[in-house]
Amino acid sequence: MKTSSTILLKKLVNIFQNLPKLHRSIIIASSCLLLLLLILPSGEESTGGENIQIGQRIEVSLPESVVGSGGTSIVTTPKHSALPQRNIINPSKPNTKVIAEQLPSLVNQQNVQEGNLASSTLEKKTKVIDSIEEFANLSWQTVKVNSGDSLALILKRLGFSAQTTYAVSTAQGKDSDLLKKLNVGDQLRIASNETQQLAALEYPLSKTDTLFINLVGNSYQSHRETKEVEIREGFSYGIISSSFWNAGVSAGLSDSQIINFANVFGWDIDFALDIRAGDSFYITYEKKYIEGEYIGTGNILAAEITNQGEVFHAIRFTDDEYYSPDGRSMRKAFLRAPVNFKYISSSFKPKRFHPVQKRWKAHRGIDYAAKTGTPVVAAGNGKVTHSTYNKYNGNYVFIQHGNGIVTKYLHFSKRAVKQGQRVKQGQVIGYVGATGLSAGPHLHYEFLLNGVHRNPRTVKLPDARPIAKKYKKAFTNLAAERLQALSGAKNALLSTQTSDIAAND
Repeated sequence: MKTSSTILLKKLVNIFQNLPKLHRSIIIASSCLLLLLLILPSGEESTGGENIQIGQRIEVSLPESVVGSGGTSIVTTPKHSALPQRNIINPSKPNTKVIAEQLPSLVNQQNVQEGNLASSTLEKKTKVIDSIEEFANLSWQTVKVNSGDSLALILKRLGFSAQTTYAVSTAQGKDSDLLKKLNVGDQLRIASNETQQLAALEYPLSKTDTLFINLVGNSYQSHRETKEVEIREGFSYGIISSSFWNAGVSAGLSDSQIINFANVFGWDIDFALDIRAGDSFYITYEKKYIEGEYIGTGNILAAEITNQGEVFHAIRFTDDEYYSPDGRSMRKAFLRAPVNFKYISSSFKPKRFHPVQKRWKAHRGIDYAAKTGTPVVAAGNGKVTHSTYNKYNGNYVFIQHGNGIVTKYLHFSKRAVKQGQRVKQGQVIGYVGATGLSAGPHLHYEFLLNGVHRNPRTVKLPDARPIAKKYKKAFTNLAAERLQALSGAKNALLSTQTSDIAAND
């Protein structure tokens, strides 16, 4: 059966591990100071540990002397010596009587010094123990933020006064204002002391950041701690059999990673219409860890996709943009698709059977099937020339982009821009709907060059911007490093697959 001291020790260790970083640092520093004080030599050690008896003849090592008149020596005792400063002594004949007479006062002085040291050490030990016991006696509870909650309502439910709420929300430190912006689903850890005061509050802001509010004396102080994030490189690959989305899921990529990958190549490839069975992709990306625990993925570092026999590469640079290995920006003047690629339902065709008019007619655009309310973005920078409604197009928007290019967006449930307004690439201009001649919620998208309908997914787009000359050398070195890492991961994968096939034969 565990002893009470063992249980207390484990409890203290657990409490220490859950303390804020600042408190842990203070306790560690105090402990090191106490250890240093405890190992300092005592008065007994400085005298060699001998027992001195009154009347006993002893020899005292005197410091270097200065010869005075009459062959005598004037001795000055260092301030740190145990011996008091005294008068002239003949070193050739130690005056044992004088020494013996002074021994009681020497011993008393030594005892006083040791007592002061012990008292100081004990006082510091007591303060540390009191601090640990104070934290050990805190009563913690976790509260989840519900809809309509505020800090005042939460603390009121827990029995704290309005004065406490005010004191906590105005705690010293610039981050205390974050308590005014609680989000539904957030969790707060709140501690009360033995007098039922709010002694501490912890508010996790994210996986890396936590806000701490602590009662220090009679006031509250706040500080924010950020945990260090360790970045490791991950690698994934996939071979497409049905759709890029399904291949990405099979490769272990998250939804956001799949969308980000498609966004990187979204100016060159239409991921709904251009993808074919047998196409493949490879990706290296950031994997984030905090204190050894995996917390999620980060940026795509380098990527490769083979589409219908053509290979595309993209490398992320320090400006958070992606470039081809020769330094051309992956970002072009127009997006291939103005909505998420996975919603596209029909490809560009010269003719199609119209689902409403029940006849074959030219279909000079692409339909994107999506739920009503799905955001639609501008394919490129330009000026809105039309933003209105008619019985055929429903709610629609036309954008003039320059160089003879016009894009058209039909059947919106709601328009988000006005005629004459200037828009930027990626800006939301409306929401998918089924207005006008529409059999169901979808976006009809058209791309015209000098008044002639062109296939948005195959029309040649203006060349991408190259990387700035002053960064070209740095990017070239980084691109070579990223591509080498990607190639190494691919080769290791192929070697493993070859070994597995050989083992199965």
